[in-house]
Amino acid sequence: MKELIGTGVALVTPFNKDGSIDYPALEKLVNYVISSGVEYLVLLGTTSEYTTLSEDEKKEVIRVISKTNNKRVPMVLGIGTNNTQKVIEKIQNTDTSEFCAILSVSPYYNKPTQEGIYEHFKAIAQSTEQKIILYNVPGRTGSNISSETTLRLAREFKNIVAIKEASPNLSQSMDILSQKPEGFLVLSGDDEFALPISLAGGKGVISVIGQALAEEFLVIL
Repeated sequence: MKELIGTGVALVTPFNKDGSIDYPALEKLVNYVISSGVEYLVLLGTTSEYTTLSEDEKKEVIRVISKTNNKRVPMVLGIGTNNTQKVIEKIQNTDTSEFCAILSVSPYYNKPTQEGIYEHFKAIAQSTEQKIILYNVPGRTGSNISSETTLRLAREFKNIVAIKEASPNLSQSMDILSQKPEGFLVLSGDDEFALPISLAGGKGVISVIGQALAEEFLVIL
């Protein structure tokens, strides 16, 4: 999936001192990262603090970023929680036509088994034709998507097209890279591991620091 190759930026949500969203600052941020050369934008990911935003704020964030982007680069939309049915309902009730893929985090707090993680993403994949990026971030969720589970999902569901791998266990990323089906992408989910994962065959990174030091970070990859 060529839209996801390279550097994507997981956009932050700028706030005013009163806690409201600073939309002019968000517009400036979008223009800055695009002009710096990033390949795509990630909306409402972990870095956006989406769990603290109201539904109206989320809709407005999407509207502002989409309008500012004006189809200059592809966009990925974060839709994920620890409630499988709520993820499915959110996807079905959201217009995702402007997005090349959905980024969905592994269930957090519940600490599901590997079979539970598999069933979670299976249900999501079967509920939509939209492309899905798995998001493994054990430092935040409290559980890890094993390489075996990732590979099982990648082989069984054509619309599961990539994983944002933020585990500090590089051997896990190497296992996925060495056994993945053709076309399945491994993206670094941690700036620290972007270079080693890319050198091992990964296709890029969903970056946080890239929105502050976009040009400098792009040189690395």
